Amino acid sequence: KVRDCSRSPSQPPPDPALLEMLRRFDLSWEYGPCTGITRLQRWERAQELGLSPPGPIRDALLEHRDNPDVTYRWVWGGMGW
Repeated sequence: KVRDCSRSPSQPPPDPALLEMLRRFDLSWEYGPCTGITRLQRWERAQELGLSPPGPIRDALLEHRDNPDVTYRWVWGGMGW
């Protein structure tokens, strides 16, 4: 049996540079914990708290909102935790 993939067949994989930028955001504790929320929820919470999260992160998350590889945290070499 082939393993099910969360990305639809029509979605290209995200650019490695984009994933690296998001990984750095995931690892930046200055924006608060990231357990149990999406990256966009974390970005919005940080913004509401006046923590000035990077604008390009929000732009990328909105542009790729239907791609789970971008929406959720994947900091450990492609494995979501």
